[in-house]
Amino acid sequence: MDTSTDVIASTTPTSSGTPSTAISARGLVKTYGKGEAVVHALAGVDVDFAEGRFTAIMGPSGSGKSTLMHCLAGLDTADSGSIVLGGQEITGLNDTELTRLRRDRIGFVFQAFNLVPTLTAEQNIVLPLDLAGKPVDQAWMADVVGILGLTDRLKHKPHQLSGGQQQRVAVARALLTRPDVVFGDEPTGNLDSATGAEVLSLLRRSSREMGQTIIMVTHDPAAAAYADRVVLLADGQLAGEITDPTPDNVLASLAKLGVA
Repeated sequence: MDTSTDVIASTTPTSSGTPSTAISARGLVKTYGKGEAVVHALAGVDVDFAEGRFTAIMGPSGSGKSTLMHCLAGLDTADSGSIVLGGQEITGLNDTELTRLRRDRIGFVFQAFNLVPTLTAEQNIVLPLDLAGKPVDQAWMADVVGILGLTDRLKHKPHQLSGGQQQRVAVARALLTRPDVVFGDEPTGNLDSATGAEVLSLLRRSSREMGQTIIMVTHDPAAAAYADRVVLLADGQLAGEITDPTPDNVLASLAKLGVA
C-alpha cells in the first residue's frame, strides 16, 4: 500500500452510518518566534481522530507532532484555526475553562510517570477525581485496575513499583475519569522494550475493549504499530497516514520523510 501521500480523515461509522469523531482540527496554525527567526510549528493542519480508536502521531524532529498534541489537549493555544473536542469548540476557551477541560474530559500519559511519591497507587489513580470533588465509580475502578493488572498493587507507593507498574498506574489514572481522549506523549520512552510492549498492549486493549480514544506521539515505529492508524507530519503539515501500521511500513514511510 502507498503510505506516503494523501491524508484521509479517519472516522469510525456509528450504527446509523454517521462517522463519529472524537476530536478534530481545522486550519491549525502555530508559530514561534518573530521575523527571520519565526518557526512554523503547525502550518494549516486539518485532521480528524475517530472515537474509540488508537492513533499514533509521527514525524521528523521539529515536524510539529508534539505541538499538535499539545494544542489538541489544551496544553498550548494555536495562533489560528479550530479544534473541536466531543462537539465543543475549545480554541476560544480561557485558562480556567481549559483547566477544567483537561481535568474533566482529557487523560494524559507522559514519558515521566508523574506520580505523587507520597501517595499509594490507588490514591494516585483517584487523585484527579479527588481534586475535582467527584465520587469514584468503584465498579469502573475495579474494571480498570483489573484489566491493567494492578489489583494487588493498589496499596504500594511508587518507589515500591517497577517502571512498568508505575506507568500502568498512570494509564489507570488517565482512564478512570472516562475522558473523551487520552493523550500519550512518548508513554514508553522510559521503559525497556518488553515493559513498553506491555503498556502499549494495554493502551490498545483499552481502546478496543473500553472504547477509549487514544492519541499518542511517538518516534518508535514498533510502538506506532500498536495503533490502528498513524498520522505523519513534516514541516508542520500532514504528510500522509498509515491505516494498517506495521513496524516495516511505518519505518518505510518515515524514511521517505527523511527520518533515519
